[in-house]
Amino acid sequence: MDTVTVKLRGMSCASCANNIEEGIRTVAGVSDAKVNFGAEQATIQYDPLKTNIEKIQEAIDAAGYSSYSLQEQEMVTGEDDAEKAARKAESRDLTRKVVVGGILSTLIVIGALSAMTGLNLRWVSLLLLDNPWVQLVLATPVQFWCGASFYRNAWKALKRHAATMDTLVALGTSAAYFYSLFVTLFPRFFIAQGLMPDVYYEAATVITTLILLGRLLENRARGQTSEAIRKLIGLQARDARIIRDGKEMDVPIQEVQIGDVILVRPGEKIPVDGEVIEGASTVDESMVTGESMPVKKQPSDEVIGATINKTGSFKFRATRVGKDTVLSQIVKLVQQAQGSKAPIQRLADQVTGWFVPAVLAIAITTFVIWFDVMGNLTLATITTVGVLIIACPCALGLATPTSVMVGTGKGAENGILIKGAESLELAHKIQTIVLDKTGTITQGKPTVTDFVTNNGTANRNELKLLQLAASVERNSEHPLAEAIVTYAKTQEVIPQEARNFEAIAGSGVQGIISDHLVQIGTQRWMEELGVDTSALQQHKNILEASGKTVVWIAVDGEIQGLMGIADAIKPSSPAAVRALRRLGLEVVMLTGDNRRTAKAIAQQVGITRVEAEVRPDQKAATVATLQREGKLVAMVGDGINDAPALAQADVGIAIGTGTDVAIAASDITLISGDLQGIVTAIGLSRATIRNIRQNLFFAFIYNVAGIPIAAGILFPLFGWLLNPIIAGGAMAFSSVSVVTNALRLRNFQPKTFGGV
Repeated sequence: MDTVTVKLRGMSCASCANNIEEGIRTVAGVSDAKVNFGAEQATIQYDPLKTNIEKIQEAIDAAGYSSYSLQEQEMVTGEDDAEKAARKAESRDLTRKVVVGGILSTLIVIGALSAMTGLNLRWVSLLLLDNPWVQLVLATPVQFWCGASFYRNAWKALKRHAATMDTLVALGTSAAYFYSLFVTLFPRFFIAQGLMPDVYYEAATVITTLILLGRLLENRARGQTSEAIRKLIGLQARDARIIRDGKEMDVPIQEVQIGDVILVRPGEKIPVDGEVIEGASTVDESMVTGESMPVKKQPSDEVIGATINKTGSFKFRATRVGKDTVLSQIVKLVQQAQGSKAPIQRLADQVTGWFVPAVLAIAITTFVIWFDVMGNLTLATITTVGVLIIACPCALGLATPTSVMVGTGKGAENGILIKGAESLELAHKIQTIVLDKTGTITQGKPTVTDFVTNNGTANRNELKLLQLAASVERNSEHPLAEAIVTYAKTQEVIPQEARNFEAIAGSGVQGIISDHLVQIGTQRWMEELGVDTSALQQHKNILEASGKTVVWIAVDGEIQGLMGIADAIKPSSPAAVRALRRLGLEVVMLTGDNRRTAKAIAQQVGITRVEAEVRPDQKAATVATLQREGKLVAMVGDGINDAPALAQADVGIAIGTGTDVAIAASDITLISGDLQGIVTAIGLSRATIRNIRQNLFFAFIYNVAGIPIAAGILFPLFGWLLNPIIAGGAMAFSSVSVVTNALRLRNFQPKTFGGV
């Protein structure tokens, strides 16, 4: 299956989004289609052997809307001039129509003041503004030029046997306009019926103008929901100073190739991702990782494109360019997340699916009751117009996607990548959070702190054993192996070649050095091999009591020594655990270490529940066990062996400093690798869901309360509420209020550990 993102034009409400979804799903080969009204885009999964983008776009066109597919380069660089031009053109067109409609509507309202207030305003009569024919001339361009889009879109919907918000507006304003036209042409008919020949041109024109003003404000406000994307894209450097054939030259960033050597001076942006090969400096990575403190960089360290070099100059080799850079991937992930749908949105989608037909039925019923039962044509007309106008489902359609767009964008600003709206929603429900020890709670860079042999602490004459151990371990990629090899180098020990090397997952490694079988691993493995470890048991107990991992060394089946290896705890880990517990979460540590060592480390960071001696292939099962306890579980990890557990968890959170496999299997990625990001992610999730619920509440209450009022239920007490102009104003600004409320999420600030 392929996935394509398509930008949409012409949507006016959530019903439009439902209509487009239905149209796309009728295309053979399409397995799923999700239209996001707030983001104005559709994410479509399809079988390229059965259909193509052109056929999908034909289905969108047939539904009465226009579209264009986003190329991958456009998605990650923002090079979308067509969309910018379209939004500006729409804004200009709406501005013109609002200005013209506002001027003409004001004149008509002035003409209607006498009838509306019961006062004899002679100056109005002198200007002829109260003349129905003058009002007809002023109202006609507002009705059919300013409001042309309502008729155009309503006609498109009618042709496919559907109804949208434009249908309601077109019917409502047309009812007011043509009723007034009939009164203007045949006033004697109404006088003969004992009715006042009142016209309602002001209702038709003011409603049209107010709705257009609402769309203009909404268009501008919705443009701000993607502010995070524009900020990220704006971080990119435009040029790079590369060194080719010994010469420095400035080239556009698009021309940088993998392997190019790039020079960066103090204060300059790092153009692409790479690895430092010469020099040293500190780099401000806050715009990408959310980490406020500058990070030291020296040879072999990685640098991220778009971050700012602070103090020194250095050279680095480009490793990722174009759409493969960290920044481009961040932009792409954020865009995908902003186009996704949260489960909480399903209710709104279901409501909007039947909302417009229901409103039409209510409008007809309202007219029948007031005209047939009560015998009042005037009230029948204005109440019907009010119901049609006030019942727009736009606010419902915008309630969820706008909050998701702002929330995921705010997450990106703080170094938190949320892959989809579903992950964002689930995060606020987390009850238990599982932290992998190595690389998550700890630095992930263990070092040898103790080396003990059968003859006591190692000295210069007893480093042969260290050489044997390093010779085997240098063939392993395990962090503990790297620590042993690094320690050997500090002791000026040169490893030898090992034969028949073998790594036993979760146990240890073995190999043959100079005809000696060397085995290095856990005590459990040694016991499985039948190796006696009693001679060094006391040393082992002391090391484990201090939270160190013990690695046993056996040569030819006999214990010769052991090493104590410690992985320093991240400075932020204890405070992060306290903050998570204050959020009401159960915190569990997961590790392959023995129980004694694991508990010592857990005690240092304040964790009471420990799952120790868990092999890599058992991590997912451990998460599943917690889930069977009825808990919603989040897993935090950074290694390849964490990927199954991350996928098993309800919410997988990957430390961004870890492996690509772990990040791919996760729902949320913390770019900085700091546990503060977990607290921020959960806080952001809770703030976003709270914001969505506020939006949905106000949208539902608005419609539930507004429709009966417009239908005249309060007429005996508050007759003035039946003016369709009030309904038009309420409808127009309901959508604006929802978007404005969503934009409040931009003020979200991560809580410090002391403030959680």
